[in-house]
This record gives sequence, C-alpha cells and structure tokens, in this order.
Amino acid sequence: MFTRNSLLKSLPRSSPLSTSFRRNASTKSLKETLEEVIPHKQQHLKRLKAEHSDTVIGDVKVANVIGGMRGLRAMLWDSSVLDPDEGIRFHGHSIPDCQRLLPPAPGGKEVIAESMLWLLLTGQVPTAEQTRQLSRELAEKAELPEFVEKLVDSFPTTLHPMTQLGMGVAALNHGSAFQAAYEKGMKKTEYWQHTFDDCINLVARLPALAARIFRNVYNPGAPLPAIDKDLDLVGNYTKLLGYGDNHDLTEYLRLYIAIHGDHEGGNASAHTAHLVGSTLSDPYLAYSAALFALAGPLHGLANQEVLRWQLAMQKEVGDNVDHETIREYLWRTLKSGQVVPGYGHGVLRKPDPRFMALQEFCDSRPELGNSPIIQLVKKTYEVAPDVLKEHGKTKNPYPNVDAASGCVLYHYGLTQFKYYTVIFGVSRALGCVTQLVWARALGLPIERPKSYSLDAIEQLAKSGST
Repeated sequence: MFTRNSLLKSLPRSSPLSTSFRRNASTKSLKETLEEVIPHKQQHLKRLKAEHSDTVIGDVKVANVIGGMRGLRAMLWDSSVLDPDEGIRFHGHSIPDCQRLLPPAPGGKEVIAESMLWLLLTGQVPTAEQTRQLSRELAEKAELPEFVEKLVDSFPTTLHPMTQLGMGVAALNHGSAFQAAYEKGMKKTEYWQHTFDDCINLVARLPALAARIFRNVYNPGAPLPAIDKDLDLVGNYTKLLGYGDNHDLTEYLRLYIAIHGDHEGGNASAHTAHLVGSTLSDPYLAYSAALFALAGPLHGLANQEVLRWQLAMQKEVGDNVDHETIREYLWRTLKSGQVVPGYGHGVLRKPDPRFMALQEFCDSRPELGNSPIIQLVKKTYEVAPDVLKEHGKTKNPYPNVDAASGCVLYHYGLTQFKYYTVIFGVSRALGCVTQLVWARALGLPIERPKSYSLDAIEQLAKSGST
C-alpha cells in the first residue's frame, strides 16, 4: 500500500510534461501548447487505469466519513500537490522555485498571474514573450458585457461583495462557448477547447468585475479607468481599483494572486468547482459555485478575521510591544475559548510557504519594516507557535498564509475588510479553471461518492465490513 509521502516522493520532478522548467524559445500560444501536452497526459491516464486500477492508495475510516472526508485521497488534481511538510508544489516546484523561474511583469520582480496560469495548465515555464502575449490576450478580453455591468450596478451596496462577485460570474455564462457548443452538439474530444475558451474569458474579466464591485460599494460614482492593453492582469486590476500609482501594492497583489492561485483540489472552493464542473456545467457556473464556498468564514474569510484580531491586539497593547506582552495576549485569547486566527492548517504541519513568501516580501521593503501592524504580525509569529504547542490543542501551531495577507493590504490602504475575499476569488480562479480544462481533456466522469446513514456506519464499523 502506498502512503501519502511515498506516493508524493514517487512523482517525477523532471517530466517534460509536468515539471519541465527549461525555457522554450517557442512563441506558441497557451492553447497551442496545451494541444501538444494533452495527448501525452491522456496516455498517462490511460496507462494508470490499465496498470493500477486495483492498487490501494489509502483507506477509509469512520473518522473520514463523519469528519468532512478530511484526509481522504479521492481526487485527481494534477496542477498542485500539498505535502504536510514541504507545503504546496506546482507541478513539482515550490513557491521559491516559481519566484525564481516564472517571468515577472515588465519592471517588476514578483510572479504574475499569467506565468502561474501557464505553468498550472501546461506544466511548463513560459518565456517572457509568451507571458506578454497572454497578458495582451487577457486585456483584450477584459471588458464586461453591458448587461453584466448593469446587473452589478443594480446591486444594493449592502450586498456582500462576494455575493456580488458570484452572481456576476454566473451571469457571464450568458456568453459561454462551452454551453453554446454543447447545445449544438460536439464531440467529447472537443469539450476541453470550448472549456478553455470560457476559462480564459473568465480569468480576463474577473478584474473588471471585481473592481466594479469595489467601486460601487466603496466609491459610488467614481469613474473606472479603461483597460490598458500593455499591462498584465494584476496591473490592470490595481489600476481599476484606483491604486494604479502604488507600485508596491501592485507588486504585492501580483505575488498574492499568483501564490494563492492553486492549493490542491481538496479545499472547499477548488473541490466545489471540480464537483459542479463534473456535471458539465460551464466554467462560469462552476466557478460561481466555488466563490460561494470561498465566501464561508472557515475558508476565504479567514484573512479578514486575522486582521480584526491583530488590530484588536494592537489597540490593547500599543505599537511598541514586546514578546512577553504578546504571549500574555495570546494566552488570554486561548483561555477565553477563542482560537488564534491565522494559525493552524488542515494539511500543513510546518509554517505555510505562502506565509513565508509574504514575510520575505515585507522584509524586503523598508516601509513595511516600519509598519506597526506588519511588525506585530512578525512578532506574533515569533511567539505564537511556542504558546500553541504549550496549549496542546493545535495539530499545527504554525502560521498559515492568512496570518499576514490581509495585514499587508491594510498597510497599503486597502482597508475594506469585506472586500479581501474578492481578491482571493480573483486569485483562486487560476487553479480552478486549470482543472476544469483538464477534467474535460481527460474525460473525467461526474463526481458521485457513496453516502451512509449513521446507523449504516455503525453497522459497518461493528461488523468490520468494507
């Protein structure tokens, strides 16, 4: 029987399909590159079915069934793997690998969404020229249909931004290429191509949709600038939000959106996209469902909860705080029956590599080094793991990405808490749409697990039957 770690270690890291990081001088488009990669991956899947269909890679315990299926190895999600000790890897490569290898925006240093999207879809590192071409393609497709603009503008400003985003994305399915082709009749081998077209259009339009929601809720009546065809996806997003002159915020959002783009398939938003997509719903409907999963307090709302907690601490203890004062505040939080937000993770048992990447970003910028809220995040990280270990009720006493992400946004002036998850939603699309394309390319079936009643589980447990 394979264990999780032995299975992960057996995955090749030098495959020409999934982990090739040789820079190819080709100027082929993303879709043309996929057309070359897909047949090889289809053969790989066919070989796995033929040779290993009966191989056991895990077992199911009662705790898995009644505990939200946590820990079950039951999904195919090819773009990223989350290891408890190593953290996230995208086609076999870590976040530092991606920061070193993936092309940034012109004049920037951080990973950009286009580079990450290319990697997630193809397993290959694009050239700088290919990322520029993809940026231009996305910018050319970024305008919202007029009826979607009117729909979003009609929403009451009190409607949560995530609700608005989900409704806006769902409405975009009016122009779904997949839905139109399916209604006319098409071969299954063509499913992925129309899914790809929808996914690219969705990613392209998310910044305009998300920025329009921001304007309507927080700056009603303010003009929205035009899309700049020479900017990358996040460069345009920051400009549309009204922060186009803030280069540091733009660079932060580039990093944030790239490293949040995919986090294996078992998290609630990714799994929802996969589940709904498996019914052959088009990508707009599948991703709108994912967004509503992301909107939950146990998922995408976490970073705003961390920020609220950090600001409450700052208000109580002040700016010039020492480790002992933070330790006392942490213990008061725990003894009151609350959790320390931003610490712990469902899979990871080490500090989240995404948190570490954001910490390195902060350490590289003097203005963040002098920020009281950023310094409080850093000092909390220096104290909290030992307190949580002593407390003894946390499996992972280390910080996850939410421990830092919202606090940096706050420092740069993006202080609207309720909007933070919308930015997460723009990011998470990268991984979800990637796997919607591959699910159609590989012909994956509708997801349909078996369920049991409490009595049936008890009978199975007592009899030892499987």
